[in-house]
Amino acid sequence: MKRAGRQTRLTIFVGESDRHGHTPLATEIVQRAHAAGLAGATVVRGVEGFGASHRVHTTRILSLSDDLPMLIVIVDATDRITAFLPQLDDIISQGLVVLDEVDVVTYTP
Repeated sequence: MKRAGRQTRLTIFVGESDRHGHTPLATEIVQRAHAAGLAGATVVRGVEGFGASHRVHTTRILSLSDDLPMLIVIVDATDRITAFLPQLDDIISQGLVVLDEVDVVTYTP
């Protein structure tokens, strides 16, 4: 176990149908994070949720949605996350961005 210390977690909430041009928005964000040299990014597809519209999006068969919630989670040093944020201004028209300080523990072989 190797403790990496305090870092910043960037969590971006978007919809599955959100796009940047013809590219899914989550994919665009991950590609930009990779190009920026951030430590890593993970996209999680939600099974149910609602946002500013208050419309519930779900995978339940009777209420099946084609716009499920998507979360993009990136953890890196605070200065690297801060430097990345302006890229989100260019591509997110609606969504939620959360920044929080976290303790990171990295497991390596």
